[in-house]
Amino acid sequence: SCPQTILAVGGQLKNVFALGRGQQALPSHHLGDLDQLDAYQAFERDVELYASLFESKTAVIVHDLHPDYASTHFARQHAVAHQIRRLAVQHHHAHLASCMADNGLIEPVIGIAFDGTGFGTDGAIWGGEFLVGDYEGFTRAAHLRYVRMPGGEKAIDQPWRMAEAYLADAGLPSLEHSHEVSTEQRSTIRQLMQRGFNSPWTSSAGRLFDAVAAMIGLRQQVSFESQAAMELEWLAAEVDDDSSYPFTLESEAFERERPMVGDTRPLIAEVAEAVRRATPAAVIARRFHNTLVEVISQVCQRIRTTTGIETVALSGGVFQNALLASGVRARLAEQGFCVYTHEQVPANDGGLSLGQSAIAAATMHRDRACDHAEPTVVPTSCEA
Repeated sequence: SCPQTILAVGGQLKNVFALGRGQQALPSHHLGDLDQLDAYQAFERDVELYASLFESKTAVIVHDLHPDYASTHFARQHAVAHQIRRLAVQHHHAHLASCMADNGLIEPVIGIAFDGTGFGTDGAIWGGEFLVGDYEGFTRAAHLRYVRMPGGEKAIDQPWRMAEAYLADAGLPSLEHSHEVSTEQRSTIRQLMQRGFNSPWTSSAGRLFDAVAAMIGLRQQVSFESQAAMELEWLAAEVDDDSSYPFTLESEAFERERPMVGDTRPLIAEVAEAVRRATPAAVIARRFHNTLVEVISQVCQRIRTTTGIETVALSGGVFQNALLASGVRARLAEQGFCVYTHEQVPANDGGLSLGQSAIAAATMHRDRACDHAEPTVVPTSCEA
């Protein structure tokens, strides 16, 4: 339960804010991407509208850890103006908590948060995350291998940049099968990454999807978010193939200060070789999906060996990919895991505010328990 009213402002994209009070979380309607002025103005207006409609005086405002989100700037200003407490929550922790709250879970889970972008505690762009935790905190148990994101956000709109990043990371030359991108452009991007200029590190599963889509010639540039990944899913669904590509895990089991790393270099090398052998693109796409299922399966098994946890929560926009999500659920169920997905709020960033609310509620309960020297009670969540 929420001991005082919480305003959770969500993220930057697909924004939904939420009011948490008592046993409820009251999510707003979908507001859109806050980098659009009209969406941000609607966000500001509707936050005030909800507070008025539900006669709620906010005690805590909670936001994403990313310092440059419009919602973060709003939270800072709102906290100062109203002299209330402010809480920053890591993006993928909010995803984990969102899925837990969506399903009424209390005990710690293995949270798999796969998406495009989320600000990590180390300053890198996370998005291929395996967390162990609950509403009160998390440990980063594993993640996909870091690669450069050349050009920063430009790499989101131009998947060929991520193809170059993954190929370079694997020590491989460019796959110059597209007339959309010149040899000179590819060479420039390689130099950009070598210098580390405007090329942040990322573990994003979304960017890995983009890279494979570009490598097989499916799409070098996108017109809307996740276009390349969606087309890769559709292509993969055209064939029935149980094969997968190789990968390695860089440590046998996670330690608190040293997460496992899913090494994508063997996968990228096999995809590149398949392209050179003119393997049908649909076959490559399906085997890529199968490989991610196997990566998730093996990582979860190793985490279970260390922690004994058998409950898995799937969250993040990548799990809106039905082919991947169904494959992961089936594989983990075979291995005895209890797998939860979203039911009431989206797996993507539209569900962040529910997770933020649940984390804030747990934090408030913990702090009150410490103040009164009483045992901490972990709440079920602010239920949607």
